[in-house]
Amino acid sequence: MDARARAALAEAAREHEPFLWGLCYRMTGVAADADDLVQEVHARALANPPERLDTLRPWLTRVAVNLARDLLRRRRREGYVGPWLPSPLETGDEEAPPSVEARLPGGGSTEGRYELLESVSFAFLLALEALSPKQRAVLLLRDVFDYSVREVAEALRMSEANVKVVHHRARTAMDAYDKERCVPTRDLRERSRAALEGFLGALLTGDVAAAESLLASDVRALSDGGGQMRAALVPVVGAQRVLLFFRRLLEMRGTPLAVESRMLNGLPAVVAVFDAAKDPLLAVRTVLRVELDASGRIKELHSVLADRKLVGVRMPVPG
Repeated sequence: MDARARAALAEAAREHEPFLWGLCYRMTGVAADADDLVQEVHARALANPPERLDTLRPWLTRVAVNLARDLLRRRRREGYVGPWLPSPLETGDEEAPPSVEARLPGGGSTEGRYELLESVSFAFLLALEALSPKQRAVLLLRDVFDYSVREVAEALRMSEANVKVVHHRARTAMDAYDKERCVPTRDLRERSRAALEGFLGALLTGDVAAAESLLASDVRALSDGGGQMRAALVPVVGAQRVLLFFRRLLEMRGTPLAVESRMLNGLPAVVAVFDAAKDPLLAVRTVLRVELDASGRIKELHSVLADRKLVGVRMPVPG
């Protein structure tokens, strides 16, 4: 391939980069993995390009999905230390922020059964963990990016009949999520912000009763340290245990040096920076977010601590 052809290919591939990144992030749940996969897709396109540029998008999609599936298989084979959580992604207050929206070459947006913002929510990404890598790819292309059966079959080199079977099984695996879908509406944002800020405020002031009143009786706290940072290796379950866990954590860490509220993955979260001198195994940077039950109480608290999981989040600067 001569220099002009390589330049044309690189420019054409860049037009598809937002879509590829969004697909890889949803496939893996990790922003750093999406960064790496998109770079690898571009490298393969330049090393062994498709015969025609008009087939570039399906070719890029197939390569990205295959790489993501390989990564998922490795992750499951190697195991993960402690609970696995998605990596936070800044989405801001927009209904369809650029970081999650995939635009078609003609300028239109893609959106299917699940809204684009919903499909990067923690609840949705965690629900995808019940799917096989192939089911995940088919569901995302059909129900998030609104591909037709024929387009999915072409992109993934599957028969249309097989696409339909895999898609049906993927939707069945998503039944539990579909019964309580997490659509990041303005109302849910406000209720989540109030619950999160109320819980942290009560915790910092030592108002145990107020903090416990915001928790569901069967609340779970999940901490993702990725084997790098000190974290609970199993979920902490029950209001009193969760409250005790966070009180002890506050005693070990001390009050944060800087705290900011951010909109991450469609819902409010708190980003905090702590004193590095306290304990080398305690995370200096952390993201805390909540999921609410039907009554508005906190049913899950998610603490993301691993450095690799935080590459998509701007950290506050201590004053």
